[in-house]
Amino acid sequence: MDNQSNERSFILSGFNETMNFTVPLFSVTLLYYCVILFFNISLVLLIVLDESLHEPMYIFLSSLCINALYGTTGFYPKFLSDLLSSSHRISYEGCLLQAFIMYSFVCCNLSILTVMAFDRYMAICRPLHYHSFMTKRRLSQLVCFSWLTPFCLFSINVLFTARLKLCGINIQRALCLNWLIFKLACPEADTFPNNISAYVIIAICYFHYVFIIWTYIYLIKTCVRSREDRVMFMQTCVAHLTSVIINAIVMTVDAMYLRFGSRDLPQSLQNFITLEFLIIPPVMNPLVYGFKLTKIRNRILKLLLKNKGLTVLYTQQVCFCL
Repeated sequence: MDNQSNERSFILSGFNETMNFTVPLFSVTLLYYCVILFFNISLVLLIVLDESLHEPMYIFLSSLCINALYGTTGFYPKFLSDLLSSSHRISYEGCLLQAFIMYSFVCCNLSILTVMAFDRYMAICRPLHYHSFMTKRRLSQLVCFSWLTPFCLFSINVLFTARLKLCGINIQRALCLNWLIFKLACPEADTFPNNISAYVIIAICYFHYVFIIWTYIYLIKTCVRSREDRVMFMQTCVAHLTSVIINAIVMTVDAMYLRFGSRDLPQSLQNFITLEFLIIPPVMNPLVYGFKLTKIRNRILKLLLKNKGLTVLYTQQVCFCL
């Protein structure tokens, strides 16, 4: 197996059952990726260009959308090119890079949702201290924390994986994930650092969820006492809570299937389960926040009505000229 361990590329076996419907799958995937780009870029531009949205909650939301662009760009372009290629290979370095992007994207998503929960806690439960605490400097620190912590954690995790001697080149999915590379390690490989790193990351992720649950316990207790707080909770927290629930369900299903899932399922279904975190949250997050947050919804409606008014005015001028 030494000759296999020296291979500098992997074969993505998850494409084996896609050869019969490559063109329809390519078309649907490209359209879906364009939808992801449109929704997330539009929301980021809306927040950046509208000064009334330069508040911590919306800054965190734009960070969430940028993270969605980061994660999906690490997968969809490569996936689309593989659909049109007869050779579904990825270089060793490219595989490690994609694994790093996928895991850091997921963990960044969770970290951003965590700091958003903290922001809502301070705004509703500690309103008198909110503006003095949530300064521009503190906001920058929270944004940096939500990005740098996952990047540091998974840099170490991927470095541990890179040192493993591998005895296989077939990855049974359509993308590279750290766990899938880890399973190719030779029996004699020292996997102890990888196991410790994995347990530390799992513990940190659970801490994030525990913190979110803790903040919502206090949020609900506070909102029960005041009608004004209940209105604020419904306007700003429901969208966030929906995103947290979607993220938790998707990641739990994905993690459980990667470790304990059956290989007897059709390959297409296996790929869908594995790719859920790249399919559902990147579209659902901007949709949920766009419809639920009053300021963003009103701003979108204002833009649509303005464009509609300009279109009607232009049509009337054309008709008058004719």
